[in-house]
Amino acid sequence: MTRNNRRTWSVGWIVTLVFMFSTMLNLRSSTSERWVTQAEEHLDLLLIDHAHCEKKAAGTAMNLLVAYVENAPLCRAMTEIVNEELEHFHLVCDLLVGRGVRFRRIPPSSYGRRLHELTRKLEPGRAIDRLLVAGLIEARSCERFGLLRDHLQDRELADFYGSLFESEARHHSTYVQLAKMYGDDDEVKERLEELAAAEAEILATSTDPPRMHS
Repeated sequence: MTRNNRRTWSVGWIVTLVFMFSTMLNLRSSTSERWVTQAEEHLDLLLIDHAHCEKKAAGTAMNLLVAYVENAPLCRAMTEIVNEELEHFHLVCDLLVGRGVRFRRIPPSSYGRRLHELTRKLEPGRAIDRLLVAGLIEARSCERFGLLRDHLQDRELADFYGSLFESEARHHSTYVQLAKMYGDDDEVKERLEELAAAEAEILATSTDPPRMHS
């Protein structure tokens, strides 16, 4: 077996394991081997995009806190997520500095915009959708952090993504549980399935360059 064949088998096995885990994250698809390969070939850009993603995640949590300030449990949870996402943002920026990579603006993927466009306009459906969309983004981050942890030859980055894996899974769970404060379990479950299917379709039809969510 050649080195390339061993590498292909390894990536395929990792993707299979992640697909099994993805059902726990309410995802309806697993990340392709092509994304894993492209990510490893463009690590500098991936890190820059990751920093932007952490910044946006903090902004999302802050916006939810402002929009639903009368919901004390939600506000407490969002405060914790804001702090954690900003901490992750600083960690990624530190990695960029250490690698001599300049943090800069780059064209984002269309993933987040297309997901947010699915949000209903009227409450309480709007609150449910905003929370579930945020949760799905965290779930996809968690899945991909797991892939990067298990596959990257760059051990510093592999360990780094492994250290973030648990927090992304926890954020996903938090958002889903908070959505149930605005609708009954069956309603939230049905809507989560609809949005998860849409999320999978968005990734399947993406033509974006390698990004954390492309």
